[in-house]
Amino acid sequence: MINLLSALALVVVCVTTMLIAFHGLRLSRTTSDFYVASRTVRPWWNASAIGGEYLSAASFLGVAGLIVLSGQSGLWFPIGYTAGYLMLLLFVAAPLRRSQAYTIPDFAQIRFEESKSLRKITTYLVVVICWLYIVPQMHGAALTLSIATGLPGWLGPVIVAAVVCITVVSGGMRSVTFVQAFQYWFKLAALVIPTIFLLIQVIPEQSSTARLESIATQLEAVAGLNLYETISIILALLFGTLGLPHVLVRFYTNPTGQAARSTTVIVLGLLSVFYLLPTTLGVLGLLYTPQLGGSAESDATVLLLPSAVLDGFLGDALTAIVVGGAFAAFLSTTSGLVVSLAGALSQEFFAGTVRGFRISTVLATALPVFIAVVTSSLALAGAIGNVFAFTASTICPLLLLGIWWRSLTARGAIAGMLAGAIACGLSLIVSSLLSEVDALWFHMLRQPAAWSVPLAFVVMIAVSRATARSIPSNTDRIMARLHVPDRDSVF
Repeated sequence: MINLLSALALVVVCVTTMLIAFHGLRLSRTTSDFYVASRTVRPWWNASAIGGEYLSAASFLGVAGLIVLSGQSGLWFPIGYTAGYLMLLLFVAAPLRRSQAYTIPDFAQIRFEESKSLRKITTYLVVVICWLYIVPQMHGAALTLSIATGLPGWLGPVIVAAVVCITVVSGGMRSVTFVQAFQYWFKLAALVIPTIFLLIQVIPEQSSTARLESIATQLEAVAGLNLYETISIILALLFGTLGLPHVLVRFYTNPTGQAARSTTVIVLGLLSVFYLLPTTLGVLGLLYTPQLGGSAESDATVLLLPSAVLDGFLGDALTAIVVGGAFAAFLSTTSGLVVSLAGALSQEFFAGTVRGFRISTVLATALPVFIAVVTSSLALAGAIGNVFAFTASTICPLLLLGIWWRSLTARGAIAGMLAGAIACGLSLIVSSLLSEVDALWFHMLRQPAAWSVPLAFVVMIAVSRATARSIPSNTDRIMARLHVPDRDSVF
């Protein structure tokens, strides 16, 4: 049976998203508008947009599902997601903006004096990372649509892809910035409102000391991660944030490096506030939907919780609000990923034109939709965690060493990224094909970041030392550009 309120919420979110995108179309007139919004996005606006795109299916649905599934071990995910931005603030945000690049491959080419091989490999890695990140958004859309409205799940990815294509093609980064800023605040409201109503209902029932002790016991009792996996996930989330293409491209839209730093500080606050909500809902899910903890539908906790606690119209209305927020999460994150992916593809294969950007947008969206339709959903937060591990093992070492170590060479960067990509990718593939066993070697395969990230750094440094004669001649000039503070009048 179709839940009309939930279906209406979905329609409202999609239509509103497209209307905001059309508003951005009126302001997008140049190539720079499409790629980086002409580098004129101010900190508060950009921080809201970053919050909109970063808070994906894994954040909106997956965090609560992980707490139901893994207990207190699931709490490391919101902590890691937020702390990763502290790493961005300290090491990447301002220098990356000062590089004057449009995309991560552009940064690689600028830093390493027109190295075409490095640029191509970086482009291919960006494509892989974006596609891997988009697929869980599509799975989340399928899950939400089927559970909340009763419609066929395959419609979810199709709807998300269609709206995202319209949004991105309309006005590129300019349109997407407006959309994502709106969607952060909408997603926040979509969790704040149900959480308040649920707590009003639950607190009188659960306020006794004995009941609070019981909740703590439940958090500890649910089987969680071992020490190695916990450390590995924390490393993946901390360093992986530094390599996410759709996050990094937003810093190119700030006017100056200082504005990029200010944006990052605001983002830390916005994420800290947001993650209190799915964490609270996850704890409530342990109490009211414990049956999901042993099933493949733990990611549906946030969707099913309102009707599990509240009966009648109020439960249906709160569910509809959550559905709207969930689709806002899928749309905003996918939009950011598609912009990043379309930018990289257009620069590489279509000479960086607006027409090429629009063609690349369609190409960037088509394959993930197909994959999502023909495959089943993994745990959302776990799937995104794997992408973080992959970016931490590839793009992150390139950026950190490229920004802070003048002796990095193009050959060293290529060798390190390939070593990290092969090690992390093969580990994740092999672990997915094996039956789970409680052994260290299996945990190292399932969560490879603890060793694949150091491996990538070591290979980069070792090969760069061995090829020291090939340090680019423009290194000192580029390093000065990255690190000399901005003047107010200089982009």
